[in-house]
Amino acid sequence: MKRDDIIEYSLDAHHSEEEGVKMRKKIWFVTALLTVITIVEVALGSLIKQSSPSWPIIKVLFIILTLIKAAYIVLSFMHLGHEKKSLKYIVLVPYIFFILYLLVLLLTESVYVAGVWEKHGY
Repeated sequence: MKRDDIIEYSLDAHHSEEEGVKMRKKIWFVTALLTVITIVEVALGSLIKQSSPSWPIIKVLFIILTLIKAAYIVLSFMHLGHEKKSLKYIVLVPYIFFILYLLVLLLTESVYVAGVWEKHGY
């Protein structure tokens, strides 16, 4: 007995070969971009020592590159890039505020902890 409640979506998509080529090119572009960003992060982390005076700049660069990677993953692989601008804002703005909150919390608490450690002679 054949079930009629199972839909084979791959057969029902009606995509042309041209659309398939465009979609595959976009996937390869995003994959290449994420790979290049990851290689840059690994190279910077491997080549620059944490005792270097430029290390705080590198940490900020790591955060920026990670946010770029996260944005491309959400926009491309989670299909948020094809939605209306208002839906993008509804989804992304709370996360942006949460990340900014965590960064402010991280920076203010790290200054407090450093002050406490200096006070106690650590």
